[in-house]
Amino acid sequence: MAMSSLDWLPVAIRQRSTIRALDAGEILFRQGHKASAIFEVEQGRLRLIRHTIDSHPIVLHTAREGQLFAEAALFAAAYHCDAVAAIASRVRVYSKRELLAAFRSDPAIAERFMAVLAHQIHALRARLEERTIRSARKRVLHHVALAAGKDGRTMRLEGTLMNLAAELGLTHEVLYRTLADLERAGAISRTGSAIILRKKDDV
Repeated sequence: MAMSSLDWLPVAIRQRSTIRALDAGEILFRQGHKASAIFEVEQGRLRLIRHTIDSHPIVLHTAREGQLFAEAALFAAAYHCDAVAAIASRVRVYSKRELLAAFRSDPAIAERFMAVLAHQIHALRARLEERTIRSARKRVLHHVALAAGKDGRTMRLEGTLMNLAAELGLTHEVLYRTLADLERAGAISRTGSAIILRKKDDV
């Protein structure tokens, strides 16, 4: 589970932070905007999106409730992607200047922040592993298995299938076709809000 900002941020910085409410689809920042803050999702979901040269959106990360995002902005002049609210959301805004000053004055704060980054590197490696799977069928099955809930089989859908396609790095046409093929083969079943891995004895 991702470390909450409450576990490492100085109370004074949290008290001086601000709140930004976003409607679904509203942009928090765009690639190239001046990097002046990092953010915590208090409610909702934010997608970090980069566009390929042919304008295909790639979801680099989906930040969920209790998670920080855009941490790289602390050491960059500009944001490297767009941040878009997937649903109506509320984010807490932490000043880059204040955070850097806190790291310099208290090494323990910097150390706890490094623990947050280490967790995110682990998650990033899992996403990179997923992107190296060339077969769309195997990539989808891998993603569902990693994102499954407590039963180890059911992945709840957050958003549309087009959103899922972008997160997987697939076109929506390829994802729709792959899901249909997997369902016909008995590898998965689907509801309006979930994709469920089938056991062999279910088929």
